[in-house]
Amino acid sequence: MFSLKKKWPDSLSLDLDSGLIEVQVKIHARAKNYRLSIGANGRPVLTSPPYGNISKAKEFLQSHSGWLEKKLSNRYQPVAFAHGNQIPLRGENHIIVGLDKIRGQVEVLNNEQGFELLVPGGEKHLQRRLKDWLKKQAKMDLEKSVSLHANNLNVEPKTITIRSQSSRWGSCSSSGRLNFNWRLILAPNFVLDYVGAHEVAHLVEMNHSPAFWEQVELTLPDMARGRDWLKKNGQQLMAYG
Repeated sequence: MFSLKKKWPDSLSLDLDSGLIEVQVKIHARAKNYRLSIGANGRPVLTSPPYGNISKAKEFLQSHSGWLEKKLSNRYQPVAFAHGNQIPLRGENHIIVGLDKIRGQVEVLNNEQGFELLVPGGEKHLQRRLKDWLKKQAKMDLEKSVSLHANNLNVEPKTITIRSQSSRWGSCSSSGRLNFNWRLILAPNFVLDYVGAHEVAHLVEMNHSPAFWEQVELTLPDMARGRDWLKKNGQQLMAYG
């Protein structure tokens, strides 16, 4: 018999040319070697034998970084923030309309052609201005979601930070700091709310045990709706921006 002397984290970070990604860690009792794969949700997964160790796992990941980079690049075609392109916002498709005027705020317009995102600043500043605006919208919506679920579960997060993660939707540190992917603002509201509830529940249970999922369901009874949507469509959202 053997035992793990060190507690394994839920994920390990790997710095690729395309950016920092999080690789989910799974310990499999019958695994004999390390194995790297892409999960059904498009997220990379490292499977380790029970006698493995974190240092060896990190070496394995680094040695397979080229393979992983290639696999991840084939998951989806990037959609740039450019005039005329279409992106979702809270689950509704919007056409990006670049404006030549330098000053002004991003505006949402609903007309006969559908929803449009009016972005000032000209071509040079369009991508940055739109991305900054989307991040602000994401933080606004997530602050509301987190506040609701934190109140339901009687917990108090320390901070809420919006990030540009390449494979993760949210995270919760042991100190109570919550991090979220800004692309959640592209998804329908119930998806963003699910991720908010998920990370808040980690303030009660820092794991993915049955007790954790009970906490998520306690504050969000229809959690399966958002979780299932994200598993099916989350990979596509990573293509934007």
